[in-house]
Amino acid sequence: MSHDLSGLTMLGRSTSQPDSPEEAVLERVPNPHPGTHYVARFTAPEFTSLCPITAQPDFAHLVIDYIPGDWLVESKSLKLYLTSFRNHGAFHEACTIDIAKRLVDLLEPAWLRIGGYWYPRGGIPIDVFWQTGAPPAGAWIPEQGVPPYRGRG
Repeated sequence: MSHDLSGLTMLGRSTSQPDSPEEAVLERVPNPHPGTHYVARFTAPEFTSLCPITAQPDFAHLVIDYIPGDWLVESKSLKLYLTSFRNHGAFHEACTIDIAKRLVDLLEPAWLRIGGYWYPRGGIPIDVFWQTGAPPAGAWIPEQGVPPYRGRG
């Protein structure tokens, strides 16, 4: 099955890193299996952003699962979007939910969930979870596989 990918601006081209999530361009491609409920997973184990108060770096392990509708996110654009948070100041909750909602707006997936597993700062890890609703019946959705923070435990 051939799809027209001529509208893509980054794939296969030299692309500079966007300065902020607002400037980052997310692109989509046609889903080669629309109507089939399968899960696509993106894992970003080295996600970084900045605390909006102290400007200290925050680190997270993000797991994004979605069941595509008519569209897939183009992975290079997603990588550049996620790395655009490196100099972006926002709380853990804002980063996690903003990423999920931007993907939902772009893709209109059948279902999406995000797990933001944030590493501790000040001794407290903050994990942020969100999904668009119940997944379609019969979809196989594996656990995200990120163990809870145990410290020295």
